[in-house]
Amino acid sequence: MSNPAADVARVQSEAAGWFARLNQLSITTDELRDWRDWKRDEANAAAYAKVEAAWAAAGALSKRPAIQAETAEILQRRPSQTPAHVTFRRYGLPAAITATVVTLGVAVAWLNFQPQPSFTTRVGEQRLVVLDDGSRVRLNTDSVLRVRFRKAERRVILARGEAFFEAAHDAARPFIVEADGTRVHAIGTKFDVRRDGDAVRVTLLEGKVKVAQKDTAGSATLIPNQQLTVADGRVSAPHPTDAAEAAAWTSGRLTFRSVALEDAIAEVNRYAAHKVVLDGPPALGRQPITGVFDTGDTKSFADAVGVLLDLSAKSDSDGVLRLTPRAPSRAPSA
Repeated sequence: MSNPAADVARVQSEAAGWFARLNQLSITTDELRDWRDWKRDEANAAAYAKVEAAWAAAGALSKRPAIQAETAEILQRRPSQTPAHVTFRRYGLPAAITATVVTLGVAVAWLNFQPQPSFTTRVGEQRLVVLDDGSRVRLNTDSVLRVRFRKAERRVILARGEAFFEAAHDAARPFIVEADGTRVHAIGTKFDVRRDGDAVRVTLLEGKVKVAQKDTAGSATLIPNQQLTVADGRVSAPHPTDAAEAAAWTSGRLTFRSVALEDAIAEVNRYAAHKVVLDGPPALGRQPITGVFDTGDTKSFADAVGVLLDLSAKSDSDGVLRLTPRAPSRAPSA
């Protein structure tokens, strides 16, 4: 059964938290999008407007000696002793004015506001994260994930890189992954989301997900072993794929089946501190290769490609592995 008083208190607390966050020196575009989404609710917008108005009113009062003294006393107390709402009847302030001192609660929220967790991986690193709801997320190389769980939904933001999700089932709280304006809605499912520049690729292994671009009307639903890409504000049609192969990176493997050499090198380099560079004609980069390689093992990859395509693999002084066509052997002179 709903508790109206508790709901009002929650909305007021969220409004104070958003006001504190938005007035920091640094805020990300993803956080601004979250705030905009939160504010679409009329009750949220009204609560935020009250916080702004109270803060503005308190600014005019802050120079009064009585309020300065009381504020200093409050700020010297431990957080557990600081009341959320303070009145100053002993100074004879009118009720309409004392009501604005609720902004001291906003100041406390500003000082004590703790953002929800974020997780990162370095180049070549993978990381398994278990979220509060039991969902499991495996972050791929050079990735950033931010958690934004709320009462009515579980949202995570893939700010960079790639992640494999095993969303715990909770019909009352949909699991949403957001990546550069793309939203993936899922309930109890396994799927992969990858950001490549301005494009987002979604691959489904189990369950069912709906993919949408929030600034357009485009959307599509994936079933297992399907994949789609969102780019330039457009959601592509789902197409068949080997989802297990696409998610092979979660077990530390890269699987290539007739993949252009230049694309394979780009994938291998995602995990490598020392990159592989192909020096040769454009046609060489389009040569297809097939094989299974360990993530981060650039030397084994370069050696294998060298054998497959008759290339020389040599390391520079800075650690870069260069692949170049072997010089044709000269026939012995008569």
